[in-house]
Amino acid sequence: MAGSREIAFTIISISISLIAVFTPLMFMGGVVGRLMNEFAVTLSAAVAISILLSLSLTPMLSAKFLKKPKPPSTWFMRSLEQGFARLERAYARGLDTVLRHMRVTLAVFILTAVAAVVLYATVPTGFFPQQDTGFIQGVMITSQDASFSKTAEKVQQVADVLRQDPAIAGIAVNIGQTSVNQASVQLSLEPKAQGRKSNPDQIIARLRPKLAQLVGVQTFLQSRQDINVGGRTGQAQYQYTLADADLDELNTWAPKLLSALQALPQLKDVSSDQQSQAGAVMLTIDRDAAARFGVLPSDIDTAVYNLIGQHQVTQYFTQLNSYHVIIEAPPGMQATPDLFNSVYLLSPLTGKDVPLSFFVKVSPNQTSSLTISHQGQFPAATLSFNLAPGVALGQATAAVETAREKLGSPATLTASFQGTAQAFQQSLSSEPILIAAALLAVYIILGVLYESYIHPLTILSTLPSAGVGALLALLAVGQDLNVIGIIAIILLIGIVKKNGIMIVDVALKLEREQGLGPQEAVTQASHQRLRPILMTTACALLGGVPMILGTGTGSEFRQPLGWAIVGGLTVSQILTLFTTPVIYIYLDRLRRREDYTPAAEGIPEGAI
Repeated sequence: MAGSREIAFTIISISISLIAVFTPLMFMGGVVGRLMNEFAVTLSAAVAISILLSLSLTPMLSAKFLKKPKPPSTWFMRSLEQGFARLERAYARGLDTVLRHMRVTLAVFILTAVAAVVLYATVPTGFFPQQDTGFIQGVMITSQDASFSKTAEKVQQVADVLRQDPAIAGIAVNIGQTSVNQASVQLSLEPKAQGRKSNPDQIIARLRPKLAQLVGVQTFLQSRQDINVGGRTGQAQYQYTLADADLDELNTWAPKLLSALQALPQLKDVSSDQQSQAGAVMLTIDRDAAARFGVLPSDIDTAVYNLIGQHQVTQYFTQLNSYHVIIEAPPGMQATPDLFNSVYLLSPLTGKDVPLSFFVKVSPNQTSSLTISHQGQFPAATLSFNLAPGVALGQATAAVETAREKLGSPATLTASFQGTAQAFQQSLSSEPILIAAALLAVYIILGVLYESYIHPLTILSTLPSAGVGALLALLAVGQDLNVIGIIAIILLIGIVKKNGIMIVDVALKLEREQGLGPQEAVTQASHQRLRPILMTTACALLGGVPMILGTGTGSEFRQPLGWAIVGGLTVSQILTLFTTPVIYIYLDRLRRREDYTPAAEGIPEGAI
């Protein structure tokens, strides 16, 4: 009962402020908001239930099962207890040294806070971690005038190269899904459990130069991810879309920007879905000549379509099967403009076959658009790209925007990121607001609980070191600051502040009940709470280790969370045990100075 009464307010402070951290996340919109919402609701519900259990069930179980402490009976327990004792003595000596040099400690805290801001502003940013799901997808593109047979031939050449890679277990190809000169490819990789060492990005990197040697076909591969944002499909993982009301202007500037992006070292597999150079034949109808023969434009269209449009005229049934009867010209004839010299139409007026050349002028060697994409009712071209090794998405998007500005495109040509890149930009703009809202919510809750404007600042002073540790850990392992890293930092805001709450809560109690001074009170509080602080931090830190060591499919998605938690808790634990007492003393001096008024000392107002 005494133990429950001693820590009840501490438990309530830690738990309610932890829920306050997650409250702003529940109101976020967009894709990131959906992820954050589930995360926030789950943790808030768990914390709320844990408050009830910690204040009711845990004391009851402790009273029933805990026995009177006995001296350690095994060498392991004795060694552990001696280790804790030596650690406590070392911390006491270190804290005394710090309190004798408080200005130096305060300078260290300020430098830590500045480092947190600088790191947050300069660290590479991304959207989601790149996962190894065991699958690679891509697209193969041949020339815009390619026939189905030519595309199939080139696809076979690509498949022969892909089969030679030992990490690829299976290949599936679909020709003509978007246009006859393109094919989609799906690659399944050997399972990691069977000895595959390379991740999808490494496999794509070693296939890229081999596929580039094939003439007449381009192949763009990307690792398949569990989370794909946006309905726009592209030839690579990220898309940048240009739109213009003037199709000719779009056809002029899209290739220029494509060339500029292909020259950027931050990007790989840059391609465009614009297909405006397909071979075409222009048929110009002489309507007067056609009228003299009684031939309508629709008759001409039908005659040409019967040769090249694969017109189904009937269906032939047998006892075992049915067959579609298709009219078309021989494939060799369809490949040349000479096809139109073999077209004859029946004249309703003369009853004789008339060559098409009598009333149609054939203009070969023309170009036309094979497909025209649209966005917002305007013609559009989408430039797709993957990231070069070691490049974060934030660096790539900045390079794309810079390249477009240098190009000097007209104002009527609008450009915007789509899909994952667009969602990344939206999440990037909301991250500072998200973190600021979490900090404000914690400050308000702590201010209400402690009835003070100053003491919440002492507790929040533990956060910069956690941010520095999290960002340094991500940088050390080659991770960028992505959505999962932001979730980890917000989680750290809730976890790390418990160190400050434990110390401040005891220090205030010692000041009020025993009349100790601020320095003596915070020193005793730090000594008393050292072991609980170390135990709770160790529990949270070790909880992040499995996410770091996990090797299952898609484990890369959770690793930034583990690294950020471990790094943030490690650095904050080392620093806050020494900086929090110093910040407490300085802020208490500030509070006392603000509370001091001449009237309180019996001095007439205005006499000073």
